[in-house]
This record gives sequence, C-alpha cells and structure tokens, in this order.
Amino acid sequence: MAYFDAASATPLHPVARQALLASLDEGWADPARLYREGRRARMLLDASREAAAEAVGCRADEVVFTSSGTRAVHTGVAGALAGRRRVGRHLIVSSVEHSSVLHSAEVFEADGGTVTQVAVDRAGVVDPSAYAAALREDTALACLQSANHEVGTVQPVAEVAEVCRAAGVPLLVDAAQSLGWGPVPGAWSLLTASAHKWGGPSGVGLLVVRKGVRFAAQGPHDERESGRAPGFENLPAIVAAVASLRAVRAEAAQEAVRLRELTERIRARVPEAVPDVEVVGDAERRLPGIVTFSCLYADGEALLHELDREGFSVSSGSSCTSSTLTPSHVLKAMGVLSEGNVRVSLPVGAAEEDVERFLTVLPGAVAGVREKLGAPAPETAVQAEELVVDSLGKRCPIPVIELAKVFAQVPVGGTVRVLSDDEAARLDIPAWCEMRGQEYVGEEPAQGGTAYVVRRVS
Repeated sequence: MAYFDAASATPLHPVARQALLASLDEGWADPARLYREGRRARMLLDASREAAAEAVGCRADEVVFTSSGTRAVHTGVAGALAGRRRVGRHLIVSSVEHSSVLHSAEVFEADGGTVTQVAVDRAGVVDPSAYAAALREDTALACLQSANHEVGTVQPVAEVAEVCRAAGVPLLVDAAQSLGWGPVPGAWSLLTASAHKWGGPSGVGLLVVRKGVRFAAQGPHDERESGRAPGFENLPAIVAAVASLRAVRAEAAQEAVRLRELTERIRARVPEAVPDVEVVGDAERRLPGIVTFSCLYADGEALLHELDREGFSVSSGSSCTSSTLTPSHVLKAMGVLSEGNVRVSLPVGAAEEDVERFLTVLPGAVAGVREKLGAPAPETAVQAEELVVDSLGKRCPIPVIELAKVFAQVPVGGTVRVLSDDEAARLDIPAWCEMRGQEYVGEEPAQGGTAYVVRRVS
C-alpha cells in the first residue's frame, strides 16, 4: 500500500519511536515535583522546549506544548484577541485558512467580534496589500497559514508580517504544514504547529507567543505551560515530537529536492494522461510533497475508492467526501474545480516506483468512474439557441456532466441554462467554463433552485 496522504498525518518517524520508548521509562513523573524522578522529567521537558525553540527560531520561554495543533490554534487566537480587547474586536483571516482558524473566527464573531476574510487568487495566494487594506484601528489580530493544507501553496508570510508589524497588529501563523521543512520567515507574533504533520506522535501541538505580545489565556488554567495549556504534560509524546522534528529537519533540504521532483512529475504528467483535468495551486511557491488536481465528470469519493483498491491512500477536498456535503472552502475560495478532486501528499521517503505506478493506474481509475457516471461523448448536432438542463435533485458532478453532454447542441452565441439545487454547482459550473474557454454568464433564481447560464463562445 502506497500512503500518499502525508498532509493529513505522517507515519511515526523511527527517531520518534525510539525517543518515545526511552522517555516512557524516564519521563513518567510529574515535572513540577522536586524529587529525583520529577527533576529527571523536568530536565526532559526543558530540553524538549529548548530544542523546539531552536527549530522554530524563538526563545524557549515563548514555547508552549498543547494537546494538539487545533488546540494550539484555538488557544492562540482566543488568547491574542482577549489580550488586545481594549484595542478592538476585529480579526483578519485568509479565506483558505485551516478549519481550526475559521472555527475560532466563527466563535469570535458569534461573541460580537467582526471578521474580515482576505481573498486569494486562483493559485490560492493572498496579496499582502489586501491584508494592508483590511487592517483597521480596531484590528486585534491577523491570521495567515504558512502553507495551504489542501493545495500546497506557500503564502507570503514575511511580507504580511511586515505589513502587520508596521500597523502594530500581531500576526498568528498556522505553520502545521511547513514547520517540518524549515522555520517560518518574518516578524510574526504567534505560531502554531502539530507534531503528527512531521512524523511525531499525535496529540502534541506547539504554541509560540513572542515576548511583548499581549496575551490573556482563556478558560480555567493552572501553573503548567505558562498557564496557557492546563493539565499534565504528555512528556513521552512531547520528547518524541521534538526528536522527530529535529530528525526531519536534518533531512529536509535533501528530501525536499527529491519530493519536489516527484510532485513536478505528477503535475506535468497527469494532464497528459487524463483529459479534462485541472492541476491547482501555485506552480512555483509550493511545499515539496503536495500536488492537487481535479477531474471533470468524476466523483471524488468514487475516485478515492478506486485508487484505494489499487493500493493508494490519497485524499480529496471534493464536496462528496465531506460530512457536510459542501465544496471545500479552499477550492471554493480559489474559484477552481471542486469535483473529482485528488490531493497527493508524499511522505518523507516516498518511493519513486510508487509514484510511477500511481501515474500508470490513475487514467484507468478516472475513466472507470467517468464511465459509471455517464460522462459525455463528443457531440456535433446543433439544435437550439438555448437549452435548459434540469439537474434539480442531482449532486455534482452530475449537473456538470449533463451540461457537457448538451453543450455542443447550441451554436456559438447560444446558451445553456442549468437548473441545480446543489451548492457545489455554484463553483463547478464556472470552473468548467474556465477550463473549456466558454463564457459563464451568471446565475438567476429558479423554481426549486438556481439557474446557471453558460454561453458558447467557441
């Protein structure tokens, strides 16, 4: 089985396994106690904090260990907003942040705060000037991920941090996807990360709060972890997490070159081997191991099952693989195709032969899914100036498939009106137009749903 979902979680690094087993014997006691076993545990905790600080590029007393990366985000956002409450109650986030950041923003907004979402371009990149424009006198905090978890796009953190610094606004950076590859550049104020993204055990997160940043921890707290992460530290997991971070950092430069070549191979060859595919994300500013593409006329869940049967573990941001049955907020914000979405995220040590086998298997898997869904064959007949496709009650990609089937039946200048009540159609029909070079006229209210109007221009 080839595991290609490292952006979700990575296998435990061998160094982490060794450190975990060793610290189970040495680090079981309470590090807050003064007797011998407690002192030994405290030495392990202090050494781990020092090593984590070195990897991040900060002071040891700025590092807090939390129970997860999500907990680090929630604690960091809430604490920074509370610490600057007198300044104002305005929060800035990008539209492609991890759900943990967006959920924190929702809670803040429900409590009376205001939130501005900064848009991204089609590659998923924010413009630093957009952050500058969003800043207000009452802005308490801005958030920006270092790299996107779904498409691998690296964000201009240093530039945005400088914009925020000049305005006196702290910037929280979610570095979960990138910290294993290197420190985050720029004058950021807070940083979060998650150990299971770099080969550490799950259940360990990092929260870094720079000295001078106003911060008020929320909820019950105690004397542990500067009062910012209450509860007994999972010391063996912390030791293993930091040991694996140091280990992957030592390999990062060489492994990044190798994985980047493999993902570039996927980016180049998938569109050659599979028709009607859009490769998404920035082509240059991207993490080494992530490549994402979307296939027209394919169901993401069905495609993942086909690939799983062929021995490949990949993930998808398509609406059909989400418990909410809504399109990925990242793909939606980028304005790219959401149907038939596949994210390949290669772990450290991924084998070249597995990548080659994936490229061999993929065309057949996509073709099989499209055949089951009745994907369109070429049409040449011209019958009407406008056609209406009734796709009410049908989920994407069916509305797009039915649009493609009849599109050749209208002449150049003619239109197709697609009736749909699936929210994903609002994203996927314009994306189909973009890929096909046709004109998306817009949407209109329709009985039972929405009419999406497409004009044939070629």
